[in-house]
Amino acid sequence: MSVALNLPLGSIEAVRPVFLIVMGAFLMVIAWRLAKTSEGWTARMMVAGAALLGFGYTLMLPLYEAGIIERYATGAHYHGSEATALAWHAIKLVSMNSGWLFFGIGIAMHVRLFEAPVPRRATNPPTLAKHESAA
Repeated sequence: MSVALNLPLGSIEAVRPVFLIVMGAFLMVIAWRLAKTSEGWTARMMVAGAALLGFGYTLMLPLYEAGIIERYATGAHYHGSEATALAWHAIKLVSMNSGWLFFGIGIAMHVRLFEAPVPRRATNPPTLAKHESAA
């Protein structure tokens, strides 16, 4: 008689934290590679956003999935304190939202989305004076 263990290792719930960790590491690698080809605030914005996203995806969200950090819900019963759950929720919101904001602005700066086109210089500027030959 064979006894099969019913371990949900192939389930979505078991694979999700691994996917989040890989995604956070991938964002960091992509930002690092792009930052090597850019300079100044462009590189800083990309790396800062990717660092915040890396923190969120590789640490915060897998800890939420594992149940180590309790999810915040209004009126719920907590094993710890409600203030701690609210503080972790605020940290998650700030790190993920500002991470995507900084990373997105850095990518937009990298592709020069915010640069204004240089105005054309007129070759012969028009004059308002009347020509003497017409008089």
